Amino acid sequence: MLLRLPVTVSEAQECLAEGAVPVGGATLVWATWQREGFPEQAVSLRHVPEANVLGPRSLGAAVVLGRIDDRVPRALREAATSVGTGAVRRAATVGGNLVGSTLRCLLPAVLVLDARATVLEPDGVRETDLAEVLAKRPLLLGLHWREPLACAHHKQPGEAGGRPPLVVAAAVHAEDGTSGRLRVAVRDGYDVLTGSVPYAAGTEQLLRTLRHSAFSTLPPTAWEEVRRHVTGVLASIG
Repeated sequence: MLLRLPVTVSEAQECLAEGAVPVGGATLVWATWQREGFPEQAVSLRHVPEANVLGPRSLGAAVVLGRIDDRVPRALREAATSVGTGAVRRAATVGGNLVGSTLRCLLPAVLVLDARATVLEPDGVRETDLAEVLAKRPLLLGLHWREPLACAHHKQPGEAGGRPPLVVAAAVHAEDGTSGRLRVAVRDGYDVLTGSVPYAAGTEQLLRTLRHSAFSTLPPTAWEEVRRHVTGVLASIG
């Protein structure tokens, strides 16, 4: 297998056009390739500057999870530190986790930040939403979002080989002409549920609205974790 390491977006675009398969951090695809056979060529974005951005409003797809620090919002930082072991986080990338993984541990945090995606295709770069990224799995170049007023992420302890642990993320954004909007995302097993409500009423009213809409199917124990987490995020705004 030929691993191609472009240093510009245009070079990466050429690799895609010539049939190179995105490799990410190779923490997930390597075992599959060992079982099913290696592609003739793969492409990594590790040397492309646009894929290595790390800041308060953007994150490149080639950034390894172990590099994610307090330059990004709290929810995303906490999500990254909850993934695997230190060895995994030193190799796994943002793009690989969101596009190549079935668990997508970063997804709840990215969803509540209301992030948009930049993707690279053989015919160029374009912006899209996360729904398309998850459905079509293009080559992710990066993510960008507006800074939230407050956000946080929580992952319950899990057992190796067992059911994926419950994950809850929440964020509040200011919005023009309103008091803001609360977004919540929950990973329950392999399913991810999302909901949002205007951040105007009191905490209990917000929770009642969430419970009877997007999260009505959650079991009581999971909902109590959502309640605790959202209450904490709202209290942090002050």
